[in-house]
Amino acid sequence: MTKRTKRITLWSVIGVLAVIVAFAAYYFFAIYRQVDNFSKEGEDSPFYQVQPSHTKADEPPKWEGTERVNILLMGVDARGLQKGEVPRSDSMLVASIDPVTKTGSLFSIMRDTYVDIPDHGKDRINTAITHGPDIAMKTVSDLLGIPIQYYVYTDFQGFIALVDAVGGIDFNVEKDMHYTSAADDHQYDIDLKAGMQHLDGTTALEYVRFRHDAMSDFARTQRQRNFLAAVADKLKNTTSIMNLPTILDKVNPYVDTNLSVTDMWKLASVGYKTQMTSSEQIPPMDLLEEEKVGGASVLGVKDEDELKQYVQDALNKEASPSASPDASASADGASDSGSDSNSGTDDAEAAPTPSP
Repeated sequence: MTKRTKRITLWSVIGVLAVIVAFAAYYFFAIYRQVDNFSKEGEDSPFYQVQPSHTKADEPPKWEGTERVNILLMGVDARGLQKGEVPRSDSMLVASIDPVTKTGSLFSIMRDTYVDIPDHGKDRINTAITHGPDIAMKTVSDLLGIPIQYYVYTDFQGFIALVDAVGGIDFNVEKDMHYTSAADDHQYDIDLKAGMQHLDGTTALEYVRFRHDAMSDFARTQRQRNFLAAVADKLKNTTSIMNLPTILDKVNPYVDTNLSVTDMWKLASVGYKTQMTSSEQIPPMDLLEEEKVGGASVLGVKDEDELKQYVQDALNKEASPSASPDASASADGASDSGSDSNSGTDDAEAAPTPSP
């Protein structure tokens, strides 16, 4: 090889490396910019008109690599609301991750669960978020007996944007699902056929909202956990990772959280390696009881201490392949079913919110 050829080869290698470094810099800067904008402030925050409460959630733990982290995930239906109005949560889930064992649990909370809401008396748990995220985190923390360090809040449009941004999800719809509502101008009608199919954002929303069957909300919560597990798996593939800046850009307008950029980086590195080993409904069937409050039906908890122990038992399950739920396969016989929003006239919550 001549000196000139060596020089050309050297500069070619340097050029390729420069392109790689430039792409990496752009990639991580784009991610940082989007992630940094997830935490909304001032009038950009969905909670800017919520009066501050005396009750505060626990401060996020200092990440030493050994402390379990619990994140409250809340989905709402913001249709028809004025700016500054906070809707009741349509879905409430808690993702609990152990960074040491790289295992996680997902708990879905029945939205009609009747609980003490700090500073606001007893009410359905899905009203907690209307008093701000601190109250929602504290309420869920008191119910489950575990600290809730973080929250992530989004609405229907954010869910649709996320599923579309990852290219949709191949998923087994376990049965035909059909529902129409003239009250919503048929904007959120549901019409799905049984079988394995590709769900885009709109049809995925139909799936996780459906609850018009014998098991109602009990089945819906299971479906939501199964589908979110499938979305999490999709986010781990190479294509999604490379498209992460675009994905984040699509969902950014619809998300609010108290996670800092540093928190998100740490959680991302742990979450990528985490295996979900437990998927539970709260309260479980043997600990809930139907009650009437102010003429409306709510779900009571028979024994709060037993419920907290149930959560601990789920967290302590041995991490093994047999314990890990199969997100796409479990949809075929899930005991839970999808639900409608809290503003729909078909919703059980169309009844007035019970007062203490």
